[in-house]
Amino acid sequence: MIAREIAGMQFEGVAFDSRNHRLVVVDQAAGPGSKYEDSAAAATSLQGIAAVNAGFFTPEGSPLGLVVADGKTAGSWNTASSLGSGVWSENATGEMGITRREKIGRASASTMCELIQAGPLLVENNQPISGLEATKTSARIFILWDGGSRWWIGRTSPCSLAALANAIATDQPAGWKVRHALNLDGGRSADLWISSRVPGGPLTRRTLWNRPVRNFLVLVPK
Repeated sequence: MIAREIAGMQFEGVAFDSRNHRLVVVDQAAGPGSKYEDSAAAATSLQGIAAVNAGFFTPEGSPLGLVVADGKTAGSWNTASSLGSGVWSENATGEMGITRREKIGRASASTMCELIQAGPLLVENNQPISGLEATKTSARIFILWDGGSRWWIGRTSPCSLAALANAIATDQPAGWKVRHALNLDGGRSADLWISSRVPGGPLTRRTLWNRPVRNFLVLVPK
């Protein structure tokens, strides 16, 4: 487990190597909270060691973008909103990545084994994304990737998207240089759970007023 303070923001999360761990999507077809109350419950169902809430969803509970969980798709390709401008995915050979939606495209995205369309991208090619919102603060959930096998999932205390992107790009919260970073659903959805099996755990970061969410990313051993 990693816990660091950068520029007044508290970062908490789990770093892992994709050669021995992977992320899987847990989606609730019947809607938010219909099967799992929180990330801890979702992770426990798969004997996972950590989990975060994942994609955005509509007031009616439908995914606000494409979701693929164990090869099964839900939602639809989001071409308009910044909340769908980035994609995390795992292909059939077990390779994970983060990319822009324009680079992966709808057709390729639909062939993935696991996928969450979210956004905005925070860091791309080691540089913070320009033009991100700089005044509204909220708890954030996000994924970091070094472009190779090193990954990090976690949460930060309330901050703006612009401040978060700059901190990730310049201060390396996971201890290594971040090539790509993707923002997930935050605010009242922000939910981080880390098992006691992770050194430094257990940890739960979920407020009493959190709302039920549609899906989760669960970290499991390969």
